Amino acid sequence: MAEPLRALRFGRVVCGDLAQAERREWLLTNGLSGYASGTVAGSLTRRYHGLLIAPVGGPLERRLILAKADATLLLDEHAWPLFTNRWQDGVVAPAGHVNLESFLLDGRMPVWRFTFGDVGLEMRIWMEHGAHTTYVAYRLQGDRAARLRIALLANARGYHFSQSSFGTFNPQVVANGNRLDVTAPGLYQLHIQASDGRIEPSKIWHEHFQLMQEQERGLNDLDNHLCAGRAELELRPGKWTGLVASIAAGTDPQIDAAMERFHRRERQLVAGAEDCHPEFRNAPAWIRQLVLAADSFVIARPLPQAPDGESVIAGYPWFGDWGRDTMIALPGLTLATGRYASARKILDTFAALVDQGLLPNRFVNGGEQPEYNSVDAALWFIEVWRAYVQASGDREALEPVFPVLEGIIDWHVRGTRHCIRMDTDDKLLFAGEAGIQLTWMDAKVGDWVVTPRVGKPVEINALWYNALRTLAGFAADLGRDAGRYQSLADQVKESFRHFSRPAGGGLFDVLDGPDGDDASIRPNQIFALSLPHSPLEPETQQRVLTECGRELLTSYGLRSLSPNDPNYHNHYRGGVAERDGAYHQGTVWSWLLGHYALAEYRVHGDAAQAQRRLQPLEDHLTDAAVGSVNEIFDGDPPHAPRGAIAQAWSVACTLEAWLRLEKEKLKP
Repeated sequence: MAEPLRALRFGRVVCGDLAQAERREWLLTNGLSGYASGTVAGSLTRRYHGLLIAPVGGPLERRLILAKADATLLLDEHAWPLFTNRWQDGVVAPAGHVNLESFLLDGRMPVWRFTFGDVGLEMRIWMEHGAHTTYVAYRLQGDRAARLRIALLANARGYHFSQSSFGTFNPQVVANGNRLDVTAPGLYQLHIQASDGRIEPSKIWHEHFQLMQEQERGLNDLDNHLCAGRAELELRPGKWTGLVASIAAGTDPQIDAAMERFHRRERQLVAGAEDCHPEFRNAPAWIRQLVLAADSFVIARPLPQAPDGESVIAGYPWFGDWGRDTMIALPGLTLATGRYASARKILDTFAALVDQGLLPNRFVNGGEQPEYNSVDAALWFIEVWRAYVQASGDREALEPVFPVLEGIIDWHVRGTRHCIRMDTDDKLLFAGEAGIQLTWMDAKVGDWVVTPRVGKPVEINALWYNALRTLAGFAADLGRDAGRYQSLADQVKESFRHFSRPAGGGLFDVLDGPDGDDASIRPNQIFALSLPHSPLEPETQQRVLTECGRELLTSYGLRSLSPNDPNYHNHYRGGVAERDGAYHQGTVWSWLLGHYALAEYRVHGDAAQAQRRLQPLEDHLTDAAVGSVNEIFDGDPPHAPRGAIAQAWSVACTLEAWLRLEKEKLKP
């Protein structure tokens, strides 16, 4: 984007208030599952914060490599810190955020602007797409020269952990003029280059950083980093100067050229979306921002079955790629943004991994061994193929993949892993066994599956009906017999009426469970309305929408359980057990808001009104991860953002729903 979005800019009111400046975080990604992230204040509040986090070893075995570049401006006789640190004893020193005039996103590039009397200083950070490389750049504003002194804090720990033992990280540190090489044997070699300056080696531990977000999550909240070098840069008015840090040799140190590459790619992403969907040309700024945010989750994903494969990171900072999340998010991340080639590559990657009719839910053992503990991922896979063919017109892709899709249906009919099978009496899908969580409500604490949902879950059978109708359509398109799928779908639709609760409300959440039918009011019933093929009659659709609106709808998404349920949790906080126990017991999920909007349009036919349901997320883009959408929110007002700061399906489902509704609004 040529100009930063005005809404994603903060002045001194936010920047000078440590609580507000730390609450807001920035995120950069590189398309390889590497990323950089931190706070507006410049302090570390998570173990996941750093300037360079990259996979070392397996595809998703990410490690913190460069934690910070703490810069101090040397101007006249003064030393002005541009960074903030929190320490174990509660002391905040230095408090560089107090000199921060403003923070903004230029596209996705974070920009800090400091003022010191008549002198200003701008700082920018970005990552090179397709490389584990981070740039930090500075530009002086005024008529005086100055210097920067920068402490370079390195590490090598896994990004899920804290550095508690100094002996585990003792790198080789070598400096030569403007270059510093930090070698962690067997792991990585970090190369840092400075423009207009020098770097001196160092080996001093900076101990006891306090990580406030980890403290809130009930985890170890202390960390340590090694100062591996100190850079000193000469600043001249109007000229960009900075550092480039990379685990790849031969990185381009030219700051201006690297910055232009970043901006050019972002312009191309927006232009590609506009060319494919002209509706984006007049879209509000926050929707255009989501087009950029969508790119953050699409990654290259080499696998033995697909060496040039692609996938989707489920969320930042701590998720990997999950089959379910990938399928749910794919239409919004790729089809809505005009990236059909990426969509096809992701679909082909996962098609190669289908086994016994199931898609991998996640990858283990170094990030390559698939784990098949999901009942819905394969059904979403079929829906995504429908959406892909409809959006791209690529009907030639159907012929080679159709046997895979047929195989998914066949395995579900005769039975596959984890007791997933079609009931021969009513043709509904049954799934589940003790100790295994198979639906998207998958929280587990030790041996405790919080929401087991064994039986016939409502959204699984809505997806099952949708998949059968989709296969019937595909078979007809390919000149094959569609009768089997049509007949099964008709029987499923007839049996689906058993989900209607006798009291005249919405739908049962699960039928035929170990304890009978589960009448808990949950959002899973919304998919019986939002999917392209609905098994419900109009009167039942209205009842479902009314119940979800009354019991579950919030500004930022749908609650996972009605507040009137005795198991409802109004906040998502505390230690791991407390948080996992609340994860699907009232916590608000933002990815469901798009589905509610589509369901509302189906029932009432007012695209503008349905689209307005998404509007509160515009305000959210200035909170938490600036420019992206959180994973979850507290069930009770004011619905504080929680969980992962940027979630693929949260961004994707919002973007997809907005675009689909915009197209409906513009129909003659």
